[in-house]
Amino acid sequence: MSTLPAFGAKKIRREDLPEGGNLCEHCTAKCCHYIAVPYETPTEAADMEFIRWIVLHHNSTFFKEDQDWYLLVHTVCEKLGDDYRCGVYETRPQICRDYTFDNCEYDEDWTYDFYLETHEQVWEFTEANFQEKGQSIRSRRPNPLAVLA
Repeated sequence: MSTLPAFGAKKIRREDLPEGGNLCEHCTAKCCHYIAVPYETPTEAADMEFIRWIVLHHNSTFFKEDQDWYLLVHTVCEKLGDDYRCGVYETRPQICRDYTFDNCEYDEDWTYDFYLETHEQVWEFTEANFQEKGQSIRSRRPNPLAVLA
């Protein structure tokens, strides 16, 4: 039986957690709903084209934290139960064992200062930051006078 609060109930604040308590007992397993891996900082348009290709795949986005780039894959761990508990807790991967709720995103609002989620955003970022003057990845602006002729 789940110990999670009912839908719409106010969740416990981190600072109100009783001594010896476990935030995971009050969470919907945010950390089990994505994979974030460091990504080499792009330095040229070709790097951004590869990022655009990745973003074209479902559930793949990029964000920056400080100046570090990350590939974020929105996917749920296959061992996460309906009660938001780990189905292989005793044999979970080491990365899960090392992760503690002392620095988890339990009470984070998931807002990024820099976030790319569509290939159009990647395209615009590339054009603004990597294209040489006179070069453009967009088609030319139409001439309104040419339409009237």
